[in-house]
Amino acid sequence: MNSGHPDLGAITVLGACILDVLGRPVETIPPGQGSVRLAEIRATAAGTAAGPAVDLAKLGARVRVLGALGDDLLGDIVTAAMARHGVETASLVRKKDVQTSATILPIRPNGERPALHVPGATRLFGYADIDQEHLAGARALLIGAPDALAGMTGEELAQVAKTAKGAGALVAVDVLHPGRPQDLERLAPLLGQTDWFMPNADQLLALTGRADLADAIEDVLALGTYGVAVTQGADGCLVAWRGASGSAALPALPVDVVDTTGCGDGFTAGLLAGLLLAAGHNGGGQNGGGQNSADPLDAAWLGLACGALVATGLGSDAGIESLAQVLDFLDGAQPAAAGRIKELMK
Repeated sequence: MNSGHPDLGAITVLGACILDVLGRPVETIPPGQGSVRLAEIRATAAGTAAGPAVDLAKLGARVRVLGALGDDLLGDIVTAAMARHGVETASLVRKKDVQTSATILPIRPNGERPALHVPGATRLFGYADIDQEHLAGARALLIGAPDALAGMTGEELAQVAKTAKGAGALVAVDVLHPGRPQDLERLAPLLGQTDWFMPNADQLLALTGRADLADAIEDVLALGTYGVAVTQGADGCLVAWRGASGSAALPALPVDVVDTTGCGDGFTAGLLAGLLLAAGHNGGGQNGGGQNSADPLDAAWLGLACGALVATGLGSDAGIESLAQVLDFLDGAQPAAAGRIKELMK
């Protein structure tokens, strides 16, 4: 955890840990053995577990990451990339004879990011790889990419969440793949134990088979999930939770976009940090973000600020420096929300 930040407490992040290799700006892929010069090439720890883990550590959390890497140099790089930001990586497992999950991302001048991906070791992470103590000792558990964890059944995923929730943790879930209704069927037991589900709009529509986001959100809430926060890229996000009258739409915060890789992970980290701050302020104990949470919209604003800052640089670890820096940025666009969050930090 970086010094000078409020202590968000211990957070366990479980799921996809991916090496991203990014280059920009890529306008065309040269034919044959041709080459082009780029302004920047970077390697980062990414995926819906490793990406938010890094962001949460920057925001002031004590983060432990659980997941599977290959027993290869790529895995060493992912581990080092997280560790340099203070993420505890000792609980990562290394799978023999399989490569670490990895993606090559040629970033277009407008920030779009076509992807070349190898699924790798992520799909081999299993229930037996989890130290149960790490589920019981955290304020929050983020399960990133349960849809990609082919080594775990839907019931095992639900048991992971149930164990953490039973110990008082907030349980949050994000997905990695575009999604299919079959995936939602597998994830339904997990979502029944989930406080907050944070997909993007395309994923949520694909998972539910719906054409309308409002209907898709209601489908997830009906499974037992407390709240749903749906990212919509340049259109901001939708937030809905039990007891609220419909969903609230929040606009994106304007920035000069360099690369949109990891913006959703930044949103997840910011929303989770905001929920934990609110829960601690209200005396809600460890279960921040459920019925004991303050208005989740302020947490969503913090998520939008984090996602916007990530877009200002190359890679999923760009843009975010500290919680204070994020709040200064948010203060310029949404001073009321920033002010309320600052009050929670006193």
